[in-house]
Amino acid sequence: MLVLVTYDICMEDLEGKRRLRRVARHCLNYGIRVQKSVFECRVDAAQLVKLKHLVLSEMDEARDSVRFYVLGNNYHGKVEHYGVSPVLSLDEPLIL
Repeated sequence: MLVLVTYDICMEDLEGKRRLRRVARHCLNYGIRVQKSVFECRVDAAQLVKLKHLVLSEMDEARDSVRFYVLGNNYHGKVEHYGVSPVLSLDEPLIL
């Protein structure tokens, strides 16, 4: 299933900057960055539970915000992209 993860981490102090890096690292382990604080993650149900746990355990609920948009398995046609960012397919192997 495709899950869109978005977050807004308060970076007013050094700990906020650390939280931001840790949340981004967790998201990178499950998907690709499509904007600065937006990741497209193709995961199964168990991976989604683990990703949510990892990300939510990093956040400060009083200062940060995280959203998970579950687009499901029929996400083709639900995502439209316009502009300069290269579009990477989640269906193809990611070779870096």
